[in-house]
Amino acid sequence: MSNDANLPAETEAERSALSARSSPYDALNQKIVQLLQVDGRMSFREIAERLDVSEGTVRNRVTWMKEAGVMTIAAVVDPTVVQYKADAMLGIKVAPGATPAEVAERLGRHSEVVYVLWVSGRYDLLVELVLSAEEQLTPFLTEHCYARPDIASVEVMTGLKMYKNQFLLKRFFDAP
Repeated sequence: MSNDANLPAETEAERSALSARSSPYDALNQKIVQLLQVDGRMSFREIAERLDVSEGTVRNRVTWMKEAGVMTIAAVVDPTVVQYKADAMLGIKVAPGATPAEVAERLGRHSEVVYVLWVSGRYDLLVELVLSAEEQLTPFLTEHCYARPDIASVEVMTGLKMYKNQFLLKRFFDAP
C-alpha cells in the first residue's frame, strides 16, 4: 500500500485505511467505536454486518485507530459487582505554586482513583475514589492528600446511596 494519501488506492482495504487516516473521527469510526464500547469482543464480521460495510474496512479502521492511539480495547470491571464497598468524591483546592495537572497526575497513579477532572468553581479538581472497604478512606487521605504541599484543602464527600453508575462512555451519536 502506498504511504502517499494523494495517490489513488488500489483496493477497498487501502481506501478504508486512507480514509481512516484522513478523518479519524468520521461517522463510521464513531459507530465502530460505539459497538466496541458495548462489546469489545464483537467480531469484525458482526460489526461489518451491522454497519453495512466490508469486514476488511472494519479491520483496517480498528487496526489504525489502535495503532494511532485513538482507542484501546480493554475489559471494564464494574466495581459494584467486584469488591466495591465504598466511594468518595474529593473536592480539592490546589496549593499556590502547584498546578492542577501535577496534582491530578500524582493522584491518578493510584488504583483507588477512578476519576480526576479539572473543574472551574469552588474546587480545582474533583477526584473519585472507589474502595473495597470504608476503612481505606482515612489512610488514603492521610497519605496522599492531607499535609501535602501541593494541596491547599480537601473536602471529602462520601457516597450514601448509589442511584446511577454508568460505566460506558456517553455517546454523542445515535446507535447504528
